[in-house]
Amino acid sequence: MSEDLIDQLKAAVLAADADGATSATSQLLADGIAPSVILESGLSQAMLDLGEQWKLGNVFLPEVAAAAEVFTLCTEIVEPALLADANHRVGVRVMIATVDGDLHDLGKNMVVAMLKMAGFDVVDLGTDVSSDDIVEAVRRDSPAVLGLSALLTTTLPEQRKVIEALTRAGLRDQVAVLVGGAAATEEWATAIGADGYGQHAPDAVRLVRELTGAPAS
Repeated sequence: MSEDLIDQLKAAVLAADADGATSATSQLLADGIAPSVILESGLSQAMLDLGEQWKLGNVFLPEVAAAAEVFTLCTEIVEPALLADANHRVGVRVMIATVDGDLHDLGKNMVVAMLKMAGFDVVDLGTDVSSDDIVEAVRRDSPAVLGLSALLTTTLPEQRKVIEALTRAGLRDQVAVLVGGAAATEEWATAIGADGYGQHAPDAVRLVRELTGAPAS
């Protein structure tokens, strides 16, 4: 029965059906399904499937954005169940931002949601964040990991700029830097001296766990 409801949830997210998706999410929780299963097998899988369809040209950005809004609504329902469990917290702070000049937050928001679900303490700096502001935030909050997102090829150099600014500030050795977003690649991450590259949200969570030694949920 739960598998059928997970399938209904995925279908509702893909269709940007907010009522259907939130109803299925609430029912799964009421049935005792683990929040992490709802997130990973239902919500995140739906967005990954949609992302693949986008790459193939079968869907367009407005459809992805609409589904992402439904994804966010559902994660807001699931999140308190995990955050209420003190044993679920891993005690590791992760900071994330979309770089200067880039207003896109779809991928960033998925990573934020999945990191929270995995028990990390997440500081979301938002979009269009300057390198100076990121460096100051790292100095203030001392995250173990910094995630930098860039969707546009024109904003990709900002990821390098942040790493260079962290180095000048004497903070580079204190924080692991992950890069992601549609414009980034594994080769780019290596070229700019990042500590890792995440192609999608589950990748980002896996890398954060590896870099920090945090246990799987």
